[in-house]
Amino acid sequence: MSTAEFISSGKLESPVASGTMNVRILRTGLEPPVERDDRVAVEAPLEYMLHHPALGLQPVSFGTTMRTPGDDEYLAAGLLYGEGIVNEATDIEAIESSTRRPNVVNVRLRSHVQMEAQMAARRFSAGSSCGVCGTTGLDAAIARAAATRIADTGPVELQLLLKLPDRMRESQSKFGDTGGIHAAALFDFSGNLMMVAEDVGRHNAFDKLVGENLLAGRLPLREHIILLSGRASFELVQKALRTNVAVLAAIGAPSSLAVNLAVASGLTLVGFLRQKHCNVYSAPQRLSRAPTPPSL
Repeated sequence: MSTAEFISSGKLESPVASGTMNVRILRTGLEPPVERDDRVAVEAPLEYMLHHPALGLQPVSFGTTMRTPGDDEYLAAGLLYGEGIVNEATDIEAIESSTRRPNVVNVRLRSHVQMEAQMAARRFSAGSSCGVCGTTGLDAAIARAAATRIADTGPVELQLLLKLPDRMRESQSKFGDTGGIHAAALFDFSGNLMMVAEDVGRHNAFDKLVGENLLAGRLPLREHIILLSGRASFELVQKALRTNVAVLAAIGAPSSLAVNLAVASGLTLVGFLRQKHCNVYSAPQRLSRAPTPPSL
């Protein structure tokens, strides 16, 4: 049965704007099987079309990624910022989803934006879990990120940090519906949740968060914490350094290159963040412990 036939059979609904969709499943195991409804995260392609005088009269595709529909403008802005194409909101003249072609977002860049030849000619097709896949200038990306230095900041209380996963989880509406979607959350040093972005791809969730802050003029993110629902890869540390965030924490593990990059830049990188403990891989001096009360 094809996907179209499966949808028309009533067992699968068309993707909806909420980013989740209802499916009919067979729940089976040791007990008798039963049919029931379930919700899954929507995964659909999004193509980025760049408009710039250096590219000619026609827009040029910057590539296609798989994402959860919603906040596509933030996703595109965050991706372009992470890639170094734009550095501030004023570099973008306009950004909007196409009304004629579904799953296309158009970004019109101002003429002063420098379009390097390799960027203008870049093509990539990224899965929802891919960050720099297909990037031709990987060495340049590593060198650029390694040159970043995170400024000294005030301390973050460790007890506060340990509470953040629960606060993020409470705000993950799509994860609550599907159990299968990533999140990136932004907190200040007082533990206040500023925003949370969700997507089937962890890099996309991060880009959505960064893009919203970029367009709102809230970058750089000094004296802030970004929390990831999954692992901390090189690509996500690279994106974090672009924002100048002080602490990058993850529910999962970091990669070796992520750790090396965090150590070199002075970013506080935390992994395996749980209610009672965590692993600190770099810049531990930024985390403070509450003083132990004197024994009676």
